[in-house]
Amino acid sequence: MLCQIGTCRQAISRIHRGLATATPQARRLPQTYIEKVVQKYAVDLPPGKTVHSGDYVMIQPEHVMSHDNTGPIISKYVGYGLLRVVAHRGYGANRFKSIGATKIFNPTQPVFTLDHDVQNKSTKNLAKYAGIEVFARQHGVDFYPAGRGIGHQILVEEGYAFPQCLTVASDSHSNMYGGVGCVGTPIVRTDGAALWATGKTWWQVPRMVKVELTGRLAAGVSGKDVIVALCGTFNHDEVLNAAIEFTGEGVTNLTVDDRLAIANMTTEWGALAGVFPVDRTLLEWYNSVVDKLETRTFNSLASLAIPSPPEHPRINRRRLKRLESRPMTADPDAFYSAHLKLDLSTLVPYVSGPNSVKISTPLPVLEASRVAIQKAYLVSCTNSRASDLASAAAVMKGKYVADGVEFYVAAASSVVQAEAEKSGDWGTLVAAGAKVLPAGCGPCIGLGTGLLEEGETGISATNRNYKGRMGHPKARAYLASPAVVAASAISGFISSPESLNPRSLPPPEGLRSSFSDLFMKSSTSNTAPSDEPLVAGFPAMFAGPLLFTPQDNLNTDGIYPGKYTYQDDITLEQQGKVVMENYDPSFASTVADILPTLAASSILESDTKKGIILAAGYNFGTGSSREQAATALKAAGVPLVIAGSFGDIFKRNAINNGLVCMECPDLIEDLTKMFGKAGVRGQGGVNGELTVAPKWTVTLVMTDGRVEVQTPQGTRTYNVKPIGASVQELWACGGLEGYVLKSIHNSV
Repeated sequence: MLCQIGTCRQAISRIHRGLATATPQARRLPQTYIEKVVQKYAVDLPPGKTVHSGDYVMIQPEHVMSHDNTGPIISKYVGYGLLRVVAHRGYGANRFKSIGATKIFNPTQPVFTLDHDVQNKSTKNLAKYAGIEVFARQHGVDFYPAGRGIGHQILVEEGYAFPQCLTVASDSHSNMYGGVGCVGTPIVRTDGAALWATGKTWWQVPRMVKVELTGRLAAGVSGKDVIVALCGTFNHDEVLNAAIEFTGEGVTNLTVDDRLAIANMTTEWGALAGVFPVDRTLLEWYNSVVDKLETRTFNSLASLAIPSPPEHPRINRRRLKRLESRPMTADPDAFYSAHLKLDLSTLVPYVSGPNSVKISTPLPVLEASRVAIQKAYLVSCTNSRASDLASAAAVMKGKYVADGVEFYVAAASSVVQAEAEKSGDWGTLVAAGAKVLPAGCGPCIGLGTGLLEEGETGISATNRNYKGRMGHPKARAYLASPAVVAASAISGFISSPESLNPRSLPPPEGLRSSFSDLFMKSSTSNTAPSDEPLVAGFPAMFAGPLLFTPQDNLNTDGIYPGKYTYQDDITLEQQGKVVMENYDPSFASTVADILPTLAASSILESDTKKGIILAAGYNFGTGSSREQAATALKAAGVPLVIAGSFGDIFKRNAINNGLVCMECPDLIEDLTKMFGKAGVRGQGGVNGELTVAPKWTVTLVMTDGRVEVQTPQGTRTYNVKPIGASVQELWACGGLEGYVLKSIHNSV
C-alpha cells in the first residue's frame, strides 16, 4: 500500500518528533564548533533548545552521499511504480521493499557516486550501475559515474562538503569532510532511504574531544604520519564514538591535503567525526580552487573575448564571501569530554601494522627490520590526491620498481589524475613501473586487480589494513605515507625515501603527547536493575548458549568480508554462512552445529527469543558502514551480542536491523580472565582459539537488564541497562524499515 508523499512526511515527523528532548534554556549554553553546526541542521527542536553531546536530534543534512550501495538503498526506498523501470536494468523486483514514498523529498540533497567496484565490467555490475543512473536521472539527483573518482573526493571537489555544513554519507569515511571544516559523519543504508523520502534522519550527538596540535612537522613528515601515530599511540578507545575538533597553533602549519588525510582516518581511530577549523589556510585554499574554476580553457589574447566559465553552483566567490563574513568557532567555555595534545615537532614518519591500525611503529625503527614487500599501493580517498602523487613521483623519479614488487596507483578522482598528468607526476610514476588502475576504491576495499595473496606483504597509502580487507586473510598489510610507499616499492622492503635526512628528524622515541579524560565514565555493569516496560511483540527474555570471541576491535571486515559487500543478490541465509569468515572461518559452522540443540534445550518459555548469545571484546564492529555485519550475525542465528563496547556505526546498523546489542564490561572481564590468553584482553583464547565455546548458557531478562549466566560451577549474575521502548519497537517491527512502513500505513 502506498501513501501520498505529504502523508509520508507527516508520519515520519510524528515518528521522530520525540527524539529532540530538552526543556527550553533560560540562556544559551556554550557550544563546540560541531555542536553549532549540528544546531544549524537540526529540525523539530523545542523552542530555546541548545544542541549538546548526548542529545538525540532529527537532522536535515545539506547532502547525503551514497556510492555502489545506492542500489540496496533504492531497494529499501522505491515505490511500486518504479519497480518496472529499475528491475529491467538488472535488479530483481522481489528485492524492492517500498517504504511508501513515490519521489525524492529534496532531489538536491542526495549525491550518487559510483566508485567501489569500478573495475568490475561484468554484465551484472554494469546493469546495476545503469539502474542507479536511470534512477538518478528520473529523480533529478546529481550522479557521478564510474571513473569520475572516489565519492568523498568528489564531494570535496564539487563543494557538497563545505565549511560550516553537515554532510553525511552511507560510508564510514565521510569523516574526511572535516578536513574542510564540514561536519561529516556516516549513516547506514536504511537511514539513506529515510533521508531520500523525508529529508531527515535521527542522530545522537557524540561526546566531544579536543585534539590540540602544537609545533610544526619536520621535513618529510606528513599528515598521514600524524594520524597513524595517533591511532597507534592512543589505542585504548580514547576517542571511541566521539566527535573530534582539531585545534592549536600546529593546525595552521598543516596543508588542507594533510587535514583531509587526518580527518579521513579519524574513522579508524574510532571517532564519528574529525573536524578542522575554518581558518585562513582553508579560505586561501578555497580561493585558489575558485581561481582554477574561473580560468578559461585557452589562455590567450583571443580567448579574452570568450565569456568566463559559468559560476560553480557550490564553490564560488559569493559563497566564500558569506563564509568569511559569518565566522563560526567553538565558544571559549565549551565542554569537551577529553583533551589530547600532540607536539608535531616531535613526530617522525610512522608505519601502521601489520593488519591493525592500533599498531604503529616509527619508520626508523621498523626500517631496521627490512620487512620485505611484494605489493605497494598508492590508492584511496586518504592519500591519492595531486600532492600525494607528487610526493611519490619525487621519490621515484629516475628509478624503477624493485623486482618481485607490484606497485599500483589510482588517482582519487579524474580531476586529480588530469592535474597529475599536466604536472608530469603521473608520467613519472608510470615510467617507474606503476600499474595504473581507474580512479576509485579498488584494492582498498578488496575489489579488482592486485589484491594481496596468501603469504604476501603489502604497504599501502590507504586507511585500513584489517586482516583480509585487501586480499587474503593470511597476508600482511602495512599503512604509510605516499613517499614511504613509493620508497618501499623501489627498495623492495619498507624503507625511507633517500631524500629523508635522519639527522633532521627528532628522536623516534621522543614523541610528546598527553591525554586528559575530563568525563567520568560510568559502567552499565554496576547499574542496579530497574524495570523497563516491554513493547508488544518484544521478547521478555533472550537466552541461549554463549560463544566468546576474545578479541578487541573486531572489525566489520572480519565480521562480513568486503568481497561480498556489493554482491546485492546474496540472501540473508548466504550471509549467515559467511559471517566472521575473515576472522574465524569456522564460526558459521560452529553456530550451525549448536543451533539444533536449542530445540531440545530446557529453554521453553514462549516469550523468550532463543539463539546463540555472542560475547565479544571492546569496540566490536569498528570499521565500515556495511549493514551486512549486523544482518549476517542475525541471519546466522545470533539475536544478541554482548560486548565491552561497540563501534557506533555497527550499533546503528544493529538497531536499524533488529539485532540487540548490550554492553556488559564485567561479563567480558570475567570471560577474558577465564578463557583469554594469559587473561589479557584482545589476545585470543588460552590455546589460541578465535572463538571459545565455554559451555555457558545466558539468559537476559529484558525488563530489568539482569544477565544470568549458568556455568558448570554455578550461576553468575550481571546487570546491563535495559533497552528503551523506541529500540524495542524497532525490533518488534523487524527494524527501522518495518517501523517506518507500519507508521506510514497506520497514518493512512
